[in-house]
Amino acid sequence: MSQRQSTLIALLVAVTFFMENLDATVIATALPEMARTFGVAAVDLNIGMSAYMLAIAAFIPISGWLADRFGSRRVFGGAIVLFTVSSLLCGISTGLESFVAARVLQGISGAMMVPVGRLAVMRATEKKDLVRVISLITWPGLVAPVLGPPLGGFIVTHASWPWIFYLNLPLGVLALIATWVLIPRRNEVSQRTFDVGGFVLLGVACTALLYGMEMLGQGRSSQWPGLLVTALGLTSGALAWAHMRKREQPLMNVSVIGIRTFSVSLFGGSLFRIAISTLPFLLPLMFQLGFGLSAFDSGLLVLGVFAGNLAMKPFTTAIMQRWGFRPVLMINGVIGVLAIAACALLDEHMGWPLILLILFVGGLSRSMQFTAFNTLGFADVPKAQMSDASTMFSMFFQLSMGLGVAIAALLLRGAMYLHGNEGQAHTPDFQLTFIGVAIIALLALLDNRRLSAQSGAAVLQRKA
Repeated sequence: MSQRQSTLIALLVAVTFFMENLDATVIATALPEMARTFGVAAVDLNIGMSAYMLAIAAFIPISGWLADRFGSRRVFGGAIVLFTVSSLLCGISTGLESFVAARVLQGISGAMMVPVGRLAVMRATEKKDLVRVISLITWPGLVAPVLGPPLGGFIVTHASWPWIFYLNLPLGVLALIATWVLIPRRNEVSQRTFDVGGFVLLGVACTALLYGMEMLGQGRSSQWPGLLVTALGLTSGALAWAHMRKREQPLMNVSVIGIRTFSVSLFGGSLFRIAISTLPFLLPLMFQLGFGLSAFDSGLLVLGVFAGNLAMKPFTTAIMQRWGFRPVLMINGVIGVLAIAACALLDEHMGWPLILLILFVGGLSRSMQFTAFNTLGFADVPKAQMSDASTMFSMFFQLSMGLGVAIAALLLRGAMYLHGNEGQAHTPDFQLTFIGVAIIALLALLDNRRLSAQSGAAVLQRKA
């Protein structure tokens, strides 16, 4: 397959990745208007966000099996159709129940789109081009969570909340046409039996972990139920691991974790993603509750992170090819930890230029580390194991991004408790929370030490 075609497929998957990640956060600023339409309290609509994230987490494990069984082209195209239809159903919903049902459908289709789309890219791309195409796929995961809330606010202000979902309709139609034109029809299907036990155990593990951590972040009244649900998730995950290790045809072949570069990207990379996914949640809250800024001004400041993400993107490939994965992940990782820790220095008396500079530097580091981990994960994975690797990577990715918000809320509650603050969070609470987040990012660096100087050399085209 030509380099041009693999690039176009990567851009197609990037668009669907953007749609999926944007829809996770875009309704945040539209909740009050949606609540008036449905005749419920705004807080009740949080279930619309949770249902979407939980559906994605629960159904990602099945994506690899579906792609192997029916072909990535057919499954990816079907997921786009379901995502588009469910977006229409969200927009025309007149009650909370129908809206939540449509969001669940949207989450299920989102769970199919990204891992199967990534698999199509992996199968269409030579190792030497992997850095370039992974960089294209990566940027939506960085920018969509940051752009979601301000974009949702803009749409609600100048139109109405259903247009948040109607915007997916033309994108979905164009993406479906591009799928049929670009992704080749291959005889890549297999007759692998469906592992029902593995699917149930993994589904329970993912949803219970996300929901349990979210409950823990809601306050002391939910502490014990949250701990019990989280324990259920961890137990189910351990049982799923043991089940898939001994089964002849598991839902996911966990032996792929034996590839060191993949396991570093999976475990150390997940800790890093947890840390950075706290920022789009914590920063706007701190600017509004701690600094007393408006929602619009808070959004403008957070765009400093977005600007850093975009500014680094043209240089990521050259930097990785020049220095290699291990030095980049270690040195840039230290810069990232310091940038997060520097957020603990922010206060309402600091000038906007300095705040924007700190966030911009953090955005630069965040983009570099994000792309390096995502590329490293598939550097040494053989084609035969790409399906399992893509599914497992997507599952850990979704869990880490979801857990980031829950852990941020939990750390913030803990900081408020230590400061004897039972009401609204104040600037010192956020400052202490950012120290906790920086420690999580620091732990991610420990796993990077398992890499050698030659790790991932095949995709970087560097001499060992």
